[in-house]
Amino acid sequence: MALLSEDEQRRVTEAIQRVERDTDAELVTVLAPKADNYAYIPLLWAGLLALVVPGAVNYFPGWFSAWELTLVQWATFIVLGLVFRHPAITTRMIPRAVRHWRAANLARRQFLEQNLHHTEVGTGMLIFVSEAERYVEILVDRGISARISDEAWQSIVAAFTRRVKEGETLQGFLECIEACGEHLKEQVPATHERNELPNHLIVLE
Repeated sequence: MALLSEDEQRRVTEAIQRVERDTDAELVTVLAPKADNYAYIPLLWAGLLALVVPGAVNYFPGWFSAWELTLVQWATFIVLGLVFRHPAITTRMIPRAVRHWRAANLARRQFLEQNLHHTEVGTGMLIFVSEAERYVEILVDRGISARISDEAWQSIVAAFTRRVKEGETLQGFLECIEACGEHLKEQVPATHERNELPNHLIVLE
């Protein structure tokens, strides 16, 4: 199921089009369900906890033979590996720094893959969201960063992040695009009509 319905995605497209009428900036929006599948996380935690089993069994001497202890370790590893694969559990097991690192990497890959660094006058702008990580980032090319400092986007990103945490991703997109548009209209006004990059919301699989 799509993260946003077709009608909701259309509203994002319309918001981008309204902003781009008043600025030379090229806005691209990307929405990812998650930045990584984190397939190694359940196995890592299951392995670590399985290694603890012998130490725990030492409190009950004579209960298990060496062979039985090996079976208990393997059973612990397999059962926990399956349990920890549940998305809600996996997400909670990943350190926040790791989640944000993976999301930030994906945002930068998208900036390049969407050709935001190849616009005519360097005015590409990416609004990136990864829902599972509750991560929002705004990346801009040199034509915008030379006129608008990164600090200008911080409060916008913070407000959008709160929306994502509350499950209001669409509203977050609309508010973010409008707020960015105010800065862009003032500092990067339209000089001529251009539309080099897609206006629709890009939803990653």
